[in-house]
Amino acid sequence: MAKIVILGAGIGGVPMAYEMKEMVNNDHEVVVISDSPTFHFVPSNPWVPPKWRTPEELKIELAPVFKKKGITFIQKAASKVDPENNKIELADDSVVEYDYLIIATGPRLAFDEIEGFGPEGHTSSVCHVDHAAIAAQDWEKFMENPGPIIVGAVQGASCFGPAYEYLMILEAELRKRKIRDQVPMTLVTSEPYVGHLGLGGVGDTKGMLESGLRAKTIKWVTNAKVDKIEAGMMYVTEVDENGVEKKKHELPFKHSMMLPAFTGIDAVRHTKAEGLINPRGFILVDKHQRNPTFKNIYSVGVCVALPPVEKTPVPVGTPKTGYMIESMVTATAHNIANELAGKEPSYEPSLSALCLADMGDSGIAFMAAPQIPPRNITWSAQGRWVHWAKIGFEKYFMRKIRKGISEPFYEKAMLKIMGVVRLK
Repeated sequence: MAKIVILGAGIGGVPMAYEMKEMVNNDHEVVVISDSPTFHFVPSNPWVPPKWRTPEELKIELAPVFKKKGITFIQKAASKVDPENNKIELADDSVVEYDYLIIATGPRLAFDEIEGFGPEGHTSSVCHVDHAAIAAQDWEKFMENPGPIIVGAVQGASCFGPAYEYLMILEAELRKRKIRDQVPMTLVTSEPYVGHLGLGGVGDTKGMLESGLRAKTIKWVTNAKVDKIEAGMMYVTEVDENGVEKKKHELPFKHSMMLPAFTGIDAVRHTKAEGLINPRGFILVDKHQRNPTFKNIYSVGVCVALPPVEKTPVPVGTPKTGYMIESMVTATAHNIANELAGKEPSYEPSLSALCLADMGDSGIAFMAAPQIPPRNITWSAQGRWVHWAKIGFEKYFMRKIRKGISEPFYEKAMLKIMGVVRLK
């Protein structure tokens, strides 16, 4: 009997456990290690600060659902991955050995790379549900004394959709409270243009998002490098298309949410084993999601090393959406099952990008297949329906986690949405 260990229990790790268990049944052991007792649905975090959701609504206790599925759950933090000895050291000094390891940890949030950045500094975050809960407290204070808002993503960030969502959700909330006229709003982003999204744009995301910002009288600074953040003040350098300094900005704010750059988590980025990670601590994988050096290690999700789509004046990374992660999960489950049956891995993920971005009282949807141009599918659309579609995605995904459903969902649902929208 092989021991298959999954490190991480987020949008990649939990579906990975379900699909892997479905593939191997009780012939092999499936183990999940996570520092958190709960799963939380990250895409809904921007709804927490204005109280469109509570943190509790986005959390699911993992121990009961894993027990029902026959999956062993170890709720402890990992301190070190040791691929040369096929083991994981945990924070309490215990050790978990494995025959196969699937790293699905998600990222480390690199707030430390900019002075004054993050929840322990002067800006909010919606990257984690607990950060979103802190942002909700900051939002309450802001409502007592409103003023300028800055939202965006710093240099090296690879996740841009939540910044646009958060900005537009707050804009809608301010209009609802009839105080929008008291709040100047600015997008500050490392993207070379509005709607780049780390993907070189998808369809007309540039036009749609620029139009949306203009319609809401929201200013923007692109090609932006955040130098430091002080209480109530953000210092930003704007560069030109060649990366040469163009303008210095000192931007005051009463509330700010900026998305950080990511690295691999400490348990992997501090490894001495050569060939597991890239310089940022992301897991190196081949076309089958398998590490080229340690062939019993696979990886799925945001912790996977993917190159930037293109060179930009300010560094931006490549996003990993739920659709892409789902395809990584399915390929990995089949490939490990193949190996257990004495076959070579043969399944490859689609690595396509899909996003449903809620814009408060509207929304933008896009799909890029593959994510790197030229593409077989380049599709984008907008409308109020996107808001409701995202709510539907949330409800289904949460049900999937609670019920232990292993069936992939994103591709089937998105192709259906695309067909309906095209007919309209």
